[in-house]
Amino acid sequence: MTCCDQRCALITGAVLGALIAVLGGILIPVGNMVIEDTVNTETVLENGTLAFDTWTSVDVDIYRQFWLFDVQNPDEVVSQGAKPVLVQKGPYTYKTRFIPKRNITFYENFTVSFVLPAGAIFEPGMSVGTEDDIFTSLNLAVAGVYSLLDHKLANLLIQKANATLFQNRTVKELLWGYKDPMLNTMMGVFYPYNDTTDGPYTVFTGKDDIKKVATIERWMGETSLSYWNDYYCNMINGTDGSSFHPFLDKKEHIYFFSSDICRAISAVYEGTVDLKGIDVYRYKLPAETLASPVVNPDNMCFCTDPVISKNCTTAGLLDLTACRGVPVFLSLPHFLYGSNHLIQSVIGLSPNPDEHSIFLDVEPITGFTMRFAKRLQLNMLYGPSDDIVILNKITDHTVFPILWVNETAVLDDETADMFKKELISRIDLLEGFQIGLLTVGSIIFVSCMIGLIVVCEKNKNHKTGLIA
Repeated sequence: MTCCDQRCALITGAVLGALIAVLGGILIPVGNMVIEDTVNTETVLENGTLAFDTWTSVDVDIYRQFWLFDVQNPDEVVSQGAKPVLVQKGPYTYKTRFIPKRNITFYENFTVSFVLPAGAIFEPGMSVGTEDDIFTSLNLAVAGVYSLLDHKLANLLIQKANATLFQNRTVKELLWGYKDPMLNTMMGVFYPYNDTTDGPYTVFTGKDDIKKVATIERWMGETSLSYWNDYYCNMINGTDGSSFHPFLDKKEHIYFFSSDICRAISAVYEGTVDLKGIDVYRYKLPAETLASPVVNPDNMCFCTDPVISKNCTTAGLLDLTACRGVPVFLSLPHFLYGSNHLIQSVIGLSPNPDEHSIFLDVEPITGFTMRFAKRLQLNMLYGPSDDIVILNKITDHTVFPILWVNETAVLDDETADMFKKELISRIDLLEGFQIGLLTVGSIIFVSCMIGLIVVCEKNKNHKTGLIA
């Protein structure tokens, strides 16, 4: 091969390599556009999309795990005003959300409405005991009349029924209901539950704006709540937590509304974790969510009782009386992030962020929640009273923890494999092809350019030798 032929071949190779590299570079934005369009199409809530199939199915098991607090010294609390000594026992596990959404109706304004049926099936294999296990717990009726009625009237009811501050009840009774002898009505932390529905919800389908997909437009027919006498606290922000818009940014907060807690809350990105081979963003509830208004002024509108909140300085407690119609106080388990006086008013609590915080693991490309743990504690109040005889020895208000619940679900192995095959592997293949073209083209271009320089240098040296 002559020198001219070599140079021509190397120049051709360099041009070809450059074209291949440019093609790889061009395919990166083109490929990203294809991925984005595909994901946006599949995450719209309409018949035939992946999001709709996932949204309507009940293939992923959702469980509620309950830990109940057993009072070890009920007599000393009443007779001496002692602090309750508590022992936690659990979990008692129930399968929930196993009934598909009902009354799914699409509207012309790119929204869809539905109701969520409620049900609970006891899972003995995932529980530490049976539903017939007996606990000594706060008497719900006594705590109720203490907070809601005139204390003289409350004392008459209590004495007539010979009621006590604490009572012995089974797990099933405490959770799902029993006939209370004092009030002659059904009582229970979650009564009624089975055969009830939550909603209706109306959410955006995302068809006109994918950023709004699954965002709640109305709950119970209203665009805002009416519990808090304030526009900010009554806002229904975000989704129901099961999904968010695709292509999440780590810097943005995610918002979700829960009817269980009668308000919307936000979560912040904490880190990226591996879930069955899928990278997910972990979002956690920040401490300031239930901080006192002194620390977080946005929470001032959630402060409804200056006595219980100690003039709105108490952290970690949400009064749900206006929402539930009964004096129930919500917190994180073991009063995590709560004021010291809440934790120290009873003996036996040990808050731990790893065990007691709320988190969601969200796949950032699709916005689908792959795993979550919603952990909440239900509390009621009792305190000193000159008129209620069984409370004469009590010296201070006690927010008493009855139980805490962890509602949890995780992506199953089969769905994880399908997700990796249908989405992650295809994205990886496309990205690999793009990078491969860019790399191979660059190598060919650089190699040919080096060869061309060597050939030209040899030719120059040859001519110099002939002249000499």
